[in-house]
Amino acid sequence: MAAHERFRYHTLDQLQAKIAELGVEIPLTDRPDVLATPARFGALTAPNRMVVQPMEGCDADHDGRPTELTVRKYERFAAGGSGMLWLEACAVVPEGRANPRQLWLTEASLPAFRALVDRIHAAARAGMGADFRPVLVLQLTHSGRYSKPEGVAAPLIAHHSIIDAKSAVTPETPVLTDEYLAGLVPYYVRAATLARAAGFDAVDIKACHRYLVSELLASFTRENSRYGGAFENRVRLLVDVVRAVRDAVPDLEVSSRLNLYDALEYPYGWGVDREEMTRADLTEPKRLIAQLMALGYHGLNTTIGNPYYNPHFGRPFDTPITGMYTPQEHPLESFARFIRITAEVQRAFPDLAVVGSGHSWMRQFYPNVAAALIEQGWATLVGLGRGALAYPDYAKDIIERGAMAPKKTCITCSACTQLMRDGGRSGCVVRDAEVYGPMYREGRRLAQDANRALAEQC
Repeated sequence: MAAHERFRYHTLDQLQAKIAELGVEIPLTDRPDVLATPARFGALTAPNRMVVQPMEGCDADHDGRPTELTVRKYERFAAGGSGMLWLEACAVVPEGRANPRQLWLTEASLPAFRALVDRIHAAARAGMGADFRPVLVLQLTHSGRYSKPEGVAAPLIAHHSIIDAKSAVTPETPVLTDEYLAGLVPYYVRAATLARAAGFDAVDIKACHRYLVSELLASFTRENSRYGGAFENRVRLLVDVVRAVRDAVPDLEVSSRLNLYDALEYPYGWGVDREEMTRADLTEPKRLIAQLMALGYHGLNTTIGNPYYNPHFGRPFDTPITGMYTPQEHPLESFARFIRITAEVQRAFPDLAVVGSGHSWMRQFYPNVAAALIEQGWATLVGLGRGALAYPDYAKDIIERGAMAPKKTCITCSACTQLMRDGGRSGCVVRDAEVYGPMYREGRRLAQDANRALAEQC
């Protein structure tokens, strides 16, 4: 492993030289044309292969309706030309909201979601032409151990884990019952039905980053339960939800943002080698993916790691949020691991539209990497999360100019995450400073005041 470094590459040759020095495999091309070509996603066709990844904004109202700030964000993405907008986490039950301003789709909030979809499509036409129609995916979630519906941590866990100490979970936190878990299925079906009514093309049954469905996949220690222990039990909730949604809304594409590798030691990690947690073992993830494809999955959005515990695995960065660690490896090593894991899945399932992730650290070289991955069969589409918050029109620039502007890219400073962790609404503090700069400064001030008060009490 090499020492962690900030991004400092100005030319493709410099980047290639560092990749060679580290001895990692990261394909590059100087022809990003393939990114502008359409891609099939089941019955849907994305007009290009660039995806805006789900990045929670914490900017809905208390009843879960999108606000003008939510709409502004997605209008900018839509006008910016990405072929697929994978909208952020939307709760299926109130107790499973990650914060009091998380999206929540109900009969009462349906008109606001329908208006959001209409405005997205109008912005896409205005920015990219009358025939441009991005694919819209809504992510459906239960936040599980990260639930905070009223602004105070209220964790709902599938099992106790080595990561408990990094969250609000204590030894006394009860484990959810089988009855509660089984009772979630109709809520997912209701949310999916409403999503279709709102105009969404697909839903994502979120199964990543140690939120509830993801945690269940690694519930090896959940004994005497229909949702723990054996593989069939650990995947049961996801499979039951998918089957029920497919039956109830047959004209809606169903997918997942799925953790392929948790980077947590066994028996707490999914997709992890049981002897060495730094190695991925995709035997079970691939077994699950085959089962999901049999139920009707045509696409899959990949991710790894846990942004609350080991974020560098899935989100290489220059600067961590306050109190988080500096990785003991170079970001290019983290990135190479991620794309290799995604490639293993894409090669195993060549007919599956796999969305690659984790590319924001590559900055202006995103099109060089993303296009190469698609050309080599390592992914079908490639997304940006933090990178899209900073640079919502990145896709349009790639399509029209063949390149991204370095001074518009995300600098992976983690301020968007810090803003959210401080209780604010998340956005790019650097590139969208007029809107999010004041929120960031206020959040930092409040957090520092709270820390001082706590120190005085101690």
